[in-house]
Amino acid sequence: MSETVPTAGKALSGGPDANRWKALVFIALAQLMVVLDATIVNIALPSAQQDLGISDGNRQWVVTAYALAFGGLLLFGGRIADLWGRKRAFVLGLGGFALASALGGAATNEAMMFGARALQGAFGALLAPAALSLLAVMFTDGKERAKAFGIYGAIAGGGGAVGLILGGFLTEYLDWRWTFFVNIPFAVVAAAGAYFVIREPAGGRNRSPLDIPGVVLSTLGLVALVYGFTRAESEGWSDSVTVGMFVASAVLLAVFVIVEARVKAPLLPLRVITERNRGGVYLSLGLAIISMFGLFLFLTYYLQVVQGYSPVRTGFAFLPMIAGMIVGSTQIGTRLMTRVAPRLLMGPGFLVAALGMLLLTQLEIDTSYAAVLLPGMLLLGLGMGTAFMPAMSLATLGVEPRDSGVASAMVNTSQQVGGAIGTALLNTIAASATTSYVADHIGGATSRSQQQLVQLQGQVQGYTSAIWFAVGILVAAAAIALTLINAGRPGGTAVAGSSKEAARDEMAVPVAMH
Repeated sequence: MSETVPTAGKALSGGPDANRWKALVFIALAQLMVVLDATIVNIALPSAQQDLGISDGNRQWVVTAYALAFGGLLLFGGRIADLWGRKRAFVLGLGGFALASALGGAATNEAMMFGARALQGAFGALLAPAALSLLAVMFTDGKERAKAFGIYGAIAGGGGAVGLILGGFLTEYLDWRWTFFVNIPFAVVAAAGAYFVIREPAGGRNRSPLDIPGVVLSTLGLVALVYGFTRAESEGWSDSVTVGMFVASAVLLAVFVIVEARVKAPLLPLRVITERNRGGVYLSLGLAIISMFGLFLFLTYYLQVVQGYSPVRTGFAFLPMIAGMIVGSTQIGTRLMTRVAPRLLMGPGFLVAALGMLLLTQLEIDTSYAAVLLPGMLLLGLGMGTAFMPAMSLATLGVEPRDSGVASAMVNTSQQVGGAIGTALLNTIAASATTSYVADHIGGATSRSQQQLVQLQGQVQGYTSAIWFAVGILVAAAAIALTLINAGRPGGTAVAGSSKEAARDEMAVPVAMH
């Protein structure tokens, strides 16, 4: 192996940080808060809409304002973490997120709510990459890294389902405002813990001048992309504004790539995304999130609208998926990560998740939870948990510590854009299949009860049609992981940063920082 620069964690601080496991608790808590927020507000949305007098046309902005700010500012947030220091960015992000949450909980009109959600997204975009890159530079030993990313992967994957349970409880037994206020204790505890416990390794900052054209182009390009998919869901794919957003996004992001290839200190060094393994991770992970986000939406509607579950019962129905993710991530992924190549965990993991989704294509109006939903969600969780863990760990393979923030932001970006695409694309497929089914069968329904039955059957038909597409997307994610990712089995030694020569050699012994 060619010359390797010593790791930031060991060489620059005299050994692994003694408080690294305590730090993991606070990093994981912050990540849980961000992931929870993505689903917890969805459960509370109907109540908040009624209280604040938000119109049906405007209610999507409660979700969209957050998604646009979060997705659009992620690369900028990652670069700021590299520039200011990850610990400082992490604590500042937590403080801002708590403040925005308090504003959302105290909202008295729709403008105040939309503003609070946009602020949450902006501070989330600073917090998320800082959290991931802190984890990356603090855990430098292969086996320890496997455990740390196992825990992180379980939270990143299962936190959304936990949000459904917590959101159901808070909305049903307290008030929708508590879905915002609950973030404040999370943020305060995580910020206080981080301030006193985290000791960021020295020498990992990127003090190059900020690439302002890159910031503007990437932010506008990603905002246009996320908004295009969000609008497609409500207004259709042929809507002129939707098409305009996609065209604008393509132009802005193309110019962004050209600028990044020419400037001296780029916002996103192209080497971060063009390396084969990282590119494979970003692409396969984005595809997996597309299928998963769509499924969350359909199962929530299926359980509540078709099966008549309460919000709390719906949340508990997702528990097998959470359990599967925790087992897949902390037991299967963690135990095998130092023994087999990452692609041999990611590829089969996505295929097991696809098998779980395949079971869910059998949904009917009166489908048994125990016979179909339980095993389907368990397999989905096991597969995703197993695949997510090595994916998270591989995401900064060969990246120097000073680029770890922006590399971590790329993972969040692929997830955020994947979520926007998944919700819009699969919802459109489901709506189209439902409309077609109802048009074909409503003529034979003579009574009101029969017409209602046809409507419900149409909804289920729509969900299963979309889930079939999600199965195909997961199979594609598995194929990409198996073909593009060629990194070997991680070694037991630390590889947190490297020279360009070492980065090439480390493809045989990757221990990623993300």
